[in-house]
Formats: sequence, structure tokens, C-alpha cells
Amino acid sequence: MAHRHDHSHDHSHGPTLSRDAPIAEQRSKERAIAIAAGLTGLFMGAEVVGGIVSGSLALLADAGHMLTDFASLVLAWLAFRLARRPADWKRTYGFDRFSVLAAFVNGISLLAIAAWITIEAIRRLRDPSEVLGGLMLWVAIAGLAVNIAAFWVLSRAEGDNLNVRAAALHVLGDLLGSVAAIVASLIIIWTGWTPIDPILSVFVVLLILRSAVSVVRESGHILLEGAPHGFDASAIAADLEQTVPGVLRAHHIHAWSITQERPMATLEVDLAPGSDAERVRRQVKSRVAQIARIDHVTVEVSEEAEGAHDHDPDCGTPADRPEP
Repeated sequence: MAHRHDHSHDHSHGPTLSRDAPIAEQRSKERAIAIAAGLTGLFMGAEVVGGIVSGSLALLADAGHMLTDFASLVLAWLAFRLARRPADWKRTYGFDRFSVLAAFVNGISLLAIAAWITIEAIRRLRDPSEVLGGLMLWVAIAGLAVNIAAFWVLSRAEGDNLNVRAAALHVLGDLLGSVAAIVASLIIIWTGWTPIDPILSVFVVLLILRSAVSVVRESGHILLEGAPHGFDASAIAADLEQTVPGVLRAHHIHAWSITQERPMATLEVDLAPGSDAERVRRQVKSRVAQIARIDHVTVEVSEEAEGAHDHDPDCGTPADRPEP
């Protein structure tokens, strides 16, 4: 059986900013996170003092959330800075994946915050304490203004970037916390009913929990090198065998993502006798880009004697994947 392998990749290893997004767009996201981190850090101290003096769990919970938000936003900003570093021989994909790791950590921290607020709310409901509604109201209004500004900046830059999305979720949690604190303070001022403070805190937790789980799930999927959303290896193999002249069989198909915006794939194709390997390789890359929206595709082609193989359902293992 004669074999001929073509390992042409057309890859370059320059700066590792997402290849599908302009550098200016990445720096715009980086700048948005820096602004949001500055706004959050400046107001956090005032909210801590206001929460302690007023005795409001809603304010203290929001202040604790803002503390972790500040750390998370700094981490997200650092991820963008690292992603600008070029690839090297030890890190052939560069540092793009750090932004996904930052999103994962941010999502986990949101879950931890949710658990802490819930536990503290239960304690407050069992043992109510005095809350100064007036002070709580003014601090919450100021916090709402800061959070609206930070969320507006991040929402304009979000796009499909998991890192920015996780950061925006943190700020959204703060924004909702400020709204809850305002509502709670007004009810306390009008009625004196302090249990509304921990009750609304739990309501905010429920609002942000679903999004936090989504960020953790998506970032974890990327870190585990799961296939991009909607990618079906068997369907792609069947499509290539039916639509690309010269493809006898497509197999050992793998797809994963460096970041949400940077999917990649590798596959092997067996050529029909007499087929032009380079032409087939180009057409396979073009077809995969068209049906799976993956531009970075590594294709290995081999000439096989017709009928000399069986359709092996094995799609290969990570060890089979060539390094782009």
C-alpha cells in the first residue's frame, strides 16, 4: 500500500492575539476592563464603610462582591496583557488560553460569592439586626451609578469574548445588588421591616447564578479541549466524502478551541487514486471553514489503494493531533 503524506499547514506563530479579531478590537476590550476595574476599586471602599455603619447585609454583600470583582477585573485585564505576548517554543499557542482560565476563575468566584451571601442571609433572617435605611440608600444609589457606568463600558466591548463576558457578569451582579439595596433601604425607611435586606440579597444571587454557571461550563469546556459549539465530526466526515472530489475517506477528525474566538481542527483524508493532493487539501480546508466556521485547519492527506481500508469509527486520540 502506497502512502504519501502532505503536512502543509499554512500556519504562522506571530503575536497571539485572537487571529479572528483585529488587534485594535482586543485593545479596546483590554481598555474597557481597565476602566471597569478602576471604577469598581474606587467605590469599593466607600461601600464597605457604608455597609458597616448602616448594618446592611445588602451593602456588605455588594461590597464583598465588588472586592472580588476588582480582583477578577484585574485578572481579566492581565489575561489580555499576557495574550499580547508572542508564542515561543514552550508555548506554541502563546498565552491566549490564559483569558479562558481567567473566565473560569471568575465564574467559580461568582459561585463562591453566591454561597456566602446565601449563608449570611439565612443567618440574618434568623437573627435580624438594625439597618440604617437612610445611609444605606445613599450609598446604594452611588454604587448603582458606578456599576451602570462600568457595565456600559464592558457591554460595548463584550462580543463573544468569554473573559469580558465573565467580567461583565461580575459587574452586572454588583449592579443588581445596588438595585436590591436601594429597594431594601426604601422599604426599611417606609416600614421598618429589616428582613427585606437579606431576602433581596438572595434574590440577586438567584439572578446571577445561572449566568455564572454558564461561564464556568463554557470556559471549562474549552479548557478540557471540547469541540466548538455545533461541531459534529461524523457529519463533517460524511460531507467531505460526498462533496470534495478525490476524498475517499475523512477520519481522525479533532476540533478544539484556544479561546472561544479561536477554534481549530485537524483531520486526515485518504485520497482516491490519481487525485491531486494539494488541490484536495485546499478544498478540504475551504469546505471545513464553510460548514464549521473554522479557518485554522490542519489537513493530512495520504494516497491509499482503493478499498484497502475499512471505515474505522475511531476518531483518534489527542496524541494523534499534530501540533499546528
